[in-house]
Amino acid sequence: MPKRNDIKKIMIIGAGPIIIGQACEFDYSGAQACKALRKEGFEVVLVNSNPATIMTDPMMADKTYIEPIEWESIAKIIEIERPDALLPTMGGQTGLNTALSLAKHGVLKKFNVELIGAKREAIDKAEDRELFDKTMKSIGIETPRSGIAHSMQDAYDVQKDIGFPCIIRPSFTLGGTGGGVAYNTKEFEEICKKGLSLSPTNELLIDESLIGWKEYELEVVRDKNDNCIIICSIENIDPMGIHTGDSITVAPSQTLTDKEYQQLRNQSFKILREIGVDTGGSNVQFAINPKNGKIVVIEMNPRVSRSSALASKATGFPIAKVAALLAVGYTLDELKNDITQGLTPASFEPSIDYVVTKIPKFAFEKFPQANSRLTTQMKSVGEVMSIGRTFQESFQKGIQSLEENLSGFESIIDEFSDQNETLQYELTFAGSNRYLFIADAFRLGWTAEHIHSLTGIDPWFLEQIRELIDLEMTLSDKTLSSLDAKELLFYKKKGFSDKRLAFLMRSTEDNVRGLRVSKGIIPSFKRVDTCAGEFATETAYMYSTYDGSCEANPSNQKKVIVLGSGPNRIGQGIEFDYCCVHASQAIQDAGFESIMINCNPETVSTDYDTSNRLYFEPITEEKVLDIIEIEKPFGVIIQFGGQTPLKLADSLAKHNINILGTSIDAIDISEDRRRFQELIQKLKLNQPMNMTVLNEDEALAASDQIGFPMVVRPSYVLGGRAMELVHNSNELKKYLHEAVEISDDKPILLDRYLDNAIELDVDVISDGKNVRIGGVLQHIEQAGIHSGDSACSLPPYDLNKKLVSEIIDQATKLAKELKIIGLMNVQFAIKDEKIFIIEVNPRASRTVPFISKALGQSLVKDATLAMLGDCVKDKNYFANLSPNFFYVKEAVMPFDKFPLVDPILGPEMKSTGEVMGIGSTFGEAYSKAQLSAKKPLRSGGRAFISVKDNDKKYLEELLPELNRCNFSFIATKGTAKVINEHGYKVDIINKVNEGRPHIVDELVNQKVDLVINTTEGHQSITDSASIRKTALQNKIFCTTTIFGAFALIQAFSVDKSDWNYDAIQDIT
Repeated sequence: MPKRNDIKKIMIIGAGPIIIGQACEFDYSGAQACKALRKEGFEVVLVNSNPATIMTDPMMADKTYIEPIEWESIAKIIEIERPDALLPTMGGQTGLNTALSLAKHGVLKKFNVELIGAKREAIDKAEDRELFDKTMKSIGIETPRSGIAHSMQDAYDVQKDIGFPCIIRPSFTLGGTGGGVAYNTKEFEEICKKGLSLSPTNELLIDESLIGWKEYELEVVRDKNDNCIIICSIENIDPMGIHTGDSITVAPSQTLTDKEYQQLRNQSFKILREIGVDTGGSNVQFAINPKNGKIVVIEMNPRVSRSSALASKATGFPIAKVAALLAVGYTLDELKNDITQGLTPASFEPSIDYVVTKIPKFAFEKFPQANSRLTTQMKSVGEVMSIGRTFQESFQKGIQSLEENLSGFESIIDEFSDQNETLQYELTFAGSNRYLFIADAFRLGWTAEHIHSLTGIDPWFLEQIRELIDLEMTLSDKTLSSLDAKELLFYKKKGFSDKRLAFLMRSTEDNVRGLRVSKGIIPSFKRVDTCAGEFATETAYMYSTYDGSCEANPSNQKKVIVLGSGPNRIGQGIEFDYCCVHASQAIQDAGFESIMINCNPETVSTDYDTSNRLYFEPITEEKVLDIIEIEKPFGVIIQFGGQTPLKLADSLAKHNINILGTSIDAIDISEDRRRFQELIQKLKLNQPMNMTVLNEDEALAASDQIGFPMVVRPSYVLGGRAMELVHNSNELKKYLHEAVEISDDKPILLDRYLDNAIELDVDVISDGKNVRIGGVLQHIEQAGIHSGDSACSLPPYDLNKKLVSEIIDQATKLAKELKIIGLMNVQFAIKDEKIFIIEVNPRASRTVPFISKALGQSLVKDATLAMLGDCVKDKNYFANLSPNFFYVKEAVMPFDKFPLVDPILGPEMKSTGEVMGIGSTFGEAYSKAQLSAKKPLRSGGRAFISVKDNDKKYLEELLPELNRCNFSFIATKGTAKVINEHGYKVDIINKVNEGRPHIVDELVNQKVDLVINTTEGHQSITDSASIRKTALQNKIFCTTTIFGAFALIQAFSVDKSDWNYDAIQDIT
């Protein structure tokens, strides 16, 4: 049947900011849906709060609202736009929950908006744990023995029947948020209380423990005519007990028997039919008892999911695009397979002749207080995907893709520790490096049977790893020169990187590459074609292997390679993928062939139709050079993928590769402390006093010259990794002993900290001669908070024009002196009207997408064209910013996933994503940004104030403003004294260490509505951590900077009922 003609305008709800459990896979799905529906002639209205995504580009939808994703805001937008239908299945759990809230509050009925893609009844049946359980029982499909709880008493009653251990899963949450495994009553009570508070329906499903069972997922698509297809099966290498988002997974499944696979396939179809998903994709999760083959269904998602993105990239089948078209009336047999150029319909199940491995990326180094053991609550911040002809090749490529300086199964066990005890712990209680500890266990002679008994990992996978370790041990007895071509090819087929082979045979990567190429051992590139080579394909979506003939078939066109940003992580997120996508599009617009190299399955850059050619490969020297060798590009762009491609600059230059844009020398000047200081002095600019040191004695001597407080950090880091503010020599010594390794090869950078300075970000675009300012953003938190974690305002919200003009002049001088071609980011600080330069990054920064959305212009597109020879002389950016709006970027933190971590902001970046607030005043924009970041403000009430001595001078101005906003005051003795002196009544409360009742008691009892808590010094921060943790757990707004408190005043001055909602196409 053809598409529906009764629908003209469709609203799509996005997933909001990148958070743990809901990452950039929904940028991919939303972008696909928007493109597909607009191509069919539908008017698309998009609502999403995330400025960093391609999805919220003005070109992606007809109307794009960057607004809070909550039902009241979207109701206002529905009233403005009057869509005919709402597609809620492209925005993850956030989109689904918001759609249900709109239905529940009668908004959809009032404005006659139809839910498409998944009906309300189907969503309820799949997401409501109790309904799902009853539905499965009605069709004879087993679920784990379980019970439903809506209160703690219910939970205790269920647990008595099920026993320990048990698994607790809240309804309508994402990434296992609020869930966990309980082995005793104390853990059970903690998890249940948290789960009940986080579930929108206050509902828990309490399951019998299936820990150790094997876990599988099937990606299923169904249309309204009941055509059902399996896109692919995915097997979790880790057993049940580890969230599937944190598990290493493989597709297609490797250890299922054909009979078991058919059972899962049939049950999946049966489940979709009974739930009522009749137009789109779903994900069904199963567990199989390895002892007796018993199958139970764990859950199903009636929407595009994290695994849908993986399945799409693994097979080439565009699940989100197809799901969107099915939602508007098409059937699978009517849709053509893009990859085979229409030779096959979408109703053909994909078939693959390779193995895909997904490995999650973790950020525990950012949260040392967090529990780093993997459980049923997701903790990973990103993932990589790799493709090989065998599991071994695929797995090794996946390890190389993680950007953790791993070239394979490297040994990580401490040789001076009790190794057997360490392994016993690491294999029993899984952590992020469990696969490396498995390899170490084999090196120490542990058997696969013993490792299986500790990990629950299927023996087949363990045997595959064991064989690789045996081969490594064999290689250790060889020399590179002793390998003949047949042996070298054998090891390359097993997935061994040149770097790993070099290490094992005590040689260098260059030597291994030289020998390999001289013997004619070069990779062949195969195509991902959805049909295992059965039909020809022109779609150039490729991966490398050392097996069979090469299918790359490169053209003779002039071409440019864009190096992607690799896995999503803290410090390098989706904003860099946005930049890579825009670069690819600009390259094509300029008449070049664009080639993308990346390994992240969640992103738009790895869509098969984003670039002319896609190589799904690790972004390593070896793989990039292999691709360059076959493609012979005109040039390579390295400045859009964050630090990932920049790390390859020297090796590419060494091989005489044409790096487009800013020169390698300019990059070195900006990153080399000595050369950068010389540049600053030459231009007569200011910089905080700083020094580079190589040992503790030098550090202590330097601190005498610089003075405390100081910012200390390792050189060449991203996202403020291991950056800390120290206030005295004892804290400096502690940092040097515990936080970092210091040596001649690993210097430490010391910078004078500018107290209470205003920080700014300036993004610059240049063609090497002409310089234009993209945007000037004022940070809301003062200097010392990492720029990625600070909220910021475009334009600056309280800086005078003279200072802004001087900052623009200084940024222009820097760009001209460095001869920047493309983008550059400069971070400034202003203290006492004096301007200081903090750092210069000669690449795209994380603020580029945000500025581009505000301008309605792509900075990356123009920067790319500048690299290809265009001039920016006639361009205007910041100068053309609409004077009627403010744009606020707010960081989104993952502290709710790590309850043991102190939610205080500092110089090391910890945010996973960002949101944007747009308003006619700064206060409106800031208030919207807080709501989008899930930090709603309470208007009036009781404000707890505890500020460091250096901030007490600001209370004279702050207190009357808070009082005007209907806040009374509560404080500890020191701050209370100052509040009294300013003439305000204040309730005095004990600090936590001064006796009960104390401030934490007041927070728990919900007798506080706002927390303003600024502190400094290691001991003071430690002493007050419980205040901030408790505020977070009880959803009480907490600001840890005095400048943030002043920004709140402006937010309180705007009533939500007066907010305006404008599509960015109308603003820009």
